[in-house]
Amino acid sequence: MTTPRLPPAILIMGPTASGKTAAAMALADRLPVELISVDSAQVFRDMDLGTAKPDADTLARYPHRLIDIISPEARYSAAQFREDALAAMAEITAAGKVPVLVGGTMLYFRALLLGLADLPKADPALRAEIDAEAAQHGWPALHAKLAVLDPSTAARLHPTDAQRIQRALEICHLSSRPMSALLAESEQQRPPYDFLELALLPSDRSVLHERIARRFDEMLLSGLDDEVRALRERYTLSLDLPSMRCVGYRQVWEAQDGLYSKQDMRDRGIFATRQLAKRQITWLTNSFSAETLDCLDPNLPQQVFERTVRFLAP
Repeated sequence: MTTPRLPPAILIMGPTASGKTAAAMALADRLPVELISVDSAQVFRDMDLGTAKPDADTLARYPHRLIDIISPEARYSAAQFREDALAAMAEITAAGKVPVLVGGTMLYFRALLLGLADLPKADPALRAEIDAEAAQHGWPALHAKLAVLDPSTAARLHPTDAQRIQRALEICHLSSRPMSALLAESEQQRPPYDFLELALLPSDRSVLHERIARRFDEMLLSGLDDEVRALRERYTLSLDLPSMRCVGYRQVWEAQDGLYSKQDMRDRGIFATRQLAKRQITWLTNSFSAETLDCLDPNLPQQVFERTVRFLAP
């Protein structure tokens, strides 16, 4: 007897500005699918321009689950995403459709596929010590320290990725073990789905960089500065919150506080977005066994469609 096939699910993963959303919506036009956002910034309400969130008309035509689900004042973890995504996938499958998970938050994709480690809870006092050390010596110095304690984790983190370096060091101190070892031990079996993993990667990074610059300029022209100002007026926010650490929002906030000029803000925002794309590409190439498609190909939506049809064929 043959084993019944698991229900299918499509993962469309890629760096920022790689055309993921357009490819997913093209699938929704032609196949019985429902979309689930895999984006740690688009979960926040009222953060629209800087997250490249589809506008209201687009979302009405192409509903995305897990968009606009929490306040910018709140925090949303990879564990919560996994729980919410699996619940949404079960509902979609039960309705006879195929879940399509689309986005660029690679930690969320990894959490979905492999589960999450039982890591120690945050220790405010220890975090304060780490922050004080970073203030004195800089985050690259702490990254070098992490490279000694946990080389595997350090290798995938940028030397200025303060949030993740802090967490990795915290885990090393609290558990006396590297985070990478804890993650490896606790990886769970994949959820009960047959996954098609598609990685949209650029054949020429300079072209992707041009897209990023053009899109950031469009965000500024559309009123990103006003959006950040309105967020600061409506909510109780700080630069320590995940929402305001999002690329673009931090740079606009700091420019509003007079830390640098609007031109510097633009340059810093574009640079930060390019660094984000670089980290996303590193995650995709090192941590997933996905089929690669050129995100710069003008026929990308058709290629995603054709690959999905072949995957779904009996």
